[in-house]
Amino acid sequence: MDSLITAAARALAVGDPLSALKRVALRDDAPALALRGIAMAQLGDLVRAKALLRRAARAFSPREAVARARCVVAEAEIALVSRELGWSAKALETARTTLDAHGDRVNAAHARYLEVRRLLLIGRLNEAERMLADLDPSPFPPASRTMHELLVAGIAMRRLQTKEARAALARAGHAAEVARIPALTAEVESASLVLSTPAARRIAHGEERLLLLEDVEELLASNTLVVDACRHVVRDARTVVPLARRPVLFAIARALAEAWPGDVTRDVLLARAFGARLTDESHRARLRVEVGRLRRVLRTLADVSATKRGFAMAPRHAREVVVLARPIEDEHPDETASVLAFLADGESWSSSALSLALGRSQRTVQRGLDSLAAAGKVQSFGRGRARRWMTPPVPGFTTTLLLPAPLPVG
Repeated sequence: MDSLITAAARALAVGDPLSALKRVALRDDAPALALRGIAMAQLGDLVRAKALLRRAARAFSPREAVARARCVVAEAEIALVSRELGWSAKALETARTTLDAHGDRVNAAHARYLEVRRLLLIGRLNEAERMLADLDPSPFPPASRTMHELLVAGIAMRRLQTKEARAALARAGHAAEVARIPALTAEVESASLVLSTPAARRIAHGEERLLLLEDVEELLASNTLVVDACRHVVRDARTVVPLARRPVLFAIARALAEAWPGDVTRDVLLARAFGARLTDESHRARLRVEVGRLRRVLRTLADVSATKRGFAMAPRHAREVVVLARPIEDEHPDETASVLAFLADGESWSSSALSLALGRSQRTVQRGLDSLAAAGKVQSFGRGRARRWMTPPVPGFTTTLLLPAPLPVG
């Protein structure tokens, strides 16, 4: 490797793409193309970066397997940043195996970290955690250790383990300082903001209070019956009853929880559950049926009883009932709220990537995106398969509770 290639690689390693481009911008040999691609990726021109890396991979000879594998890893990282979650995990695994076999442990670990990040994005926490546990970051350079700790913190935050998340972020911050890469330091600072910004609202006794993630963790571990409007479950510290696929039952449960220890009139429940303004006996009959279903699914957590005016909820074991809601709620239905949660990271997403991350059909996701676009909540650019959707994040709020992850069960 000549001196210009070596100098450009060192510049990229410390996050200085402009210095790297000064050395290789006019060269079209395979190593220069690869370094130019990585530099363009660091500068944010992902389309150009991907094209350069593909040219570089074709330009390397079959005997240069390590160089080709590094190009595959770099392209996979660009796909991840572009939220192209459907890229070939098999190709990345093959590249990782090649790098590992040739002794390039650092880049092999980086490939593994990319796969963990993908699993984290789509909510497969158990798989991400198992894969991360196989990696010992101590022999790696500071940049790799920073990535490792950021992933540990990301998993902990999704599981609402704030103490573990803070410790991991502290380690990530120290490693980023040693690495002296501004982009890494900014990423750690951005991740740390999640722990210091409101994550949800606590609604009880007619009052509302904003909660941080650690407050949510404390609430879910307490002797409280929580109707969680962020993840659409009803739970206490021991039992979780999912109602995401039963919106009518959840609407009734939330209305009863907000009124606890009082009751809710039948007219209010009809409006909340069915959107009915004018009601007749058929509506009231349907309400009785749905309340009966709710009574059965919540039988281990609460009683739902009839009153003179309507219905009331009474917890079986918990000392109180509260509603956990999003920091900001608007007119959008729950299916579009989860789409907004992903778009709130400020990155551009394709509808296919959102479909994969949410576990819904692409057509359902597209309808939600069209609805949000009509309301001015999101915007798109590009056409066909290149079409991407994005929106600025809601300032001052975290969307961790809206992203897919299993709720912790005590």
